[in-house]
Amino acid sequence: MEELHPTPDPTPLKVSAVIFSFNRAAALRRTIEALEKSVPKEALEILVVDAASDDESPTLDAQFSDAKFLRLERHFGATKALNIACRTALGEYVFFLEPGIEVQPGTAAALAAHLDQDTDAHAVCPLILDAGGQPANDIRKLPDASDLKAFLKGDPPPASSPDVSQPVVDVAFAPRNALMVRKSFLRNMNYLDERYGHFWSDADLCAQIRRAGKKTRLLTSVQVKLTDSPTTDPQLRGALAADMAVGASEYLGKYSGFGAGFGFRVSAILWAFGKLLSFQEPGFAFGRLAGIVSGQKIDGSQ
Repeated sequence: MEELHPTPDPTPLKVSAVIFSFNRAAALRRTIEALEKSVPKEALEILVVDAASDDESPTLDAQFSDAKFLRLERHFGATKALNIACRTALGEYVFFLEPGIEVQPGTAAALAAHLDQDTDAHAVCPLILDAGGQPANDIRKLPDASDLKAFLKGDPPPASSPDVSQPVVDVAFAPRNALMVRKSFLRNMNYLDERYGHFWSDADLCAQIRRAGKKTRLLTSVQVKLTDSPTTDPQLRGALAADMAVGASEYLGKYSGFGAGFGFRVSAILWAFGKLLSFQEPGFAFGRLAGIVSGQKIDGSQ
């Protein structure tokens, strides 16, 4: 009688790489190409959420048959788009990535292995290196009112450089451009807070991790490359600027009370009105002011 050999169990799906993209086909292609070299490849799924791009992005499906593309009818902003992907993600960990970040073959596995062992951490991020090999992580403290006003005016406080002499560095706020999070935690918080449109949901995520008594950590030995930084689409400039201000007021209201959020919103309106009176880029200035006054965020309704 022929001896029967049981079929080995397939490798569990460990990581879902989730990428939000809008009109960044070249950078997106490089990011997916790098992900597809991950080891073990069968433990990783790649989910791309495309926000109705009108560049070459819609043609990438044919080039990357192993990636799953979720195509939206319009630009819903990053928060809602990422939630659509997160709810369908099959991995134990969700690895948020931005086009222009190129991982190494062992990046996803190394970050996941750390979360397997480190029960005090709910999120980890790699060390991002720029073209010159210098750290490029946008590491910051969780924002307060003064920080948010600086972001609004285009003059944010400088990001801090991680201490690369340490293998593991605790960080307060690591942006979603390269961040791995336990899906169980995302599910328990009902995913990203959709009171935010495009901006600040990643700060809110890190704040929720801290509120839960857990850590966000940077692993300096796990390194990725930044090959392309995002640029602001000219058609969305006014809407994005308004979204940043409205999201900031939501963040302050959530963590510092209604008065702080309302006060910030009033300050943002007055600042935007002053910019309108300066007659510099009046169309952009009016769009920004109107969006802040109406509370408009990028969520697909604009």
